[in-house]
Amino acid sequence: QVRLVESGGGLVQAGGSLRLSCAGAASGNIFSINTMGWYRQAPGKQRELVAQILGTSTTDYADSVKGRFTISRDNAKLTMYLQMNSLKTEDTAVYYCHVRSMNSDYKQYDYWGQGTQVTVSS
Repeated sequence: QVRLVESGGGLVQAGGSLRLSCAGAASGNIFSINTMGWYRQAPGKQRELVAQILGTSTTDYADSVKGRFTISRDNAKLTMYLQMNSLKTEDTAVYYCHVRSMNSDYKQYDYWGQGTQVTVSS
């Protein structure tokens, strides 16, 4: 079981910056963390991948945020960050932290945080 708690969302003007944090706590039979990532969901739209870390260091970004957002993790802890710069109104959404783990039964499991609202005003 992995519990995830996001923080750092809020209201910011276009062009501004925010830093999201995701603090995780693992219990039970977690064998490994395969991916950690951030997704977002805007009103009336599907949830979409924003950025993820594959393994411990390989990063992947949505085209819409490349060059503006940076994902990072603390490998000593189950903690992840999303630095968001040059924010645009279209970045407004609820941002969710996601973890995919491999558990001791050799199956992959997906865990989600409760989400944090990011609102970018013009």
